[in-house]
Amino acid sequence: MEQRIGSSSQPLEGAGFDPAFIPGLTSPASGRTEEDGPEKEPEVAEAEEAAPEAAEEDTVSPSEPEEDTAVDGPVFEASDRRARIVADHRGVRLCLDDQECEFRWDEIGAVETATARFGKRWTVTVHTPDRRWYPIEIEAPARSRFTEWDEQLDAVLDAYFEEEEEAKEEGEQDAD
Repeated sequence: MEQRIGSSSQPLEGAGFDPAFIPGLTSPASGRTEEDGPEKEPEVAEAEEAAPEAAEEDTVSPSEPEEDTAVDGPVFEASDRRARIVADHRGVRLCLDDQECEFRWDEIGAVETATARFGKRWTVTVHTPDRRWYPIEIEAPARSRFTEWDEQLDAVLDAYFEEEEEAKEEGEQDAD
């Protein structure tokens, strides 16, 4: 009787194990090996040298406002080792590890804060009009920071969030 060495199970196939299984989802594998790599890199370098102006123009879009422009108004920022929240004239940005999400003021239905009964966790939840919510927890250095953060966030919300609602109400009244 012959015996095979190794596993007798076949590898699983499907989109759950290989994203390239679905045509069009990812670009096809290029069959390039490490030996082929150095030969193709000079071609890429030559193409980049030929059009450096085009690459620079693509990175800076004239229609987008610059982030460095100074805007008078309150800004709130709180962070810990993993999480960060920033609220300013552009909206609210939440970051957790390498994940980020940004909400403009017209995309926000409500902003809610909560403190843990025990511990030093402060939770900010951004609610959207389509009934979705996005919570983030920030660990404070001390529980006394909770009231300070609440006051600073309220100042930002009063300055920007209320303006958006008032502008919508004035627009609706002008339409009547």
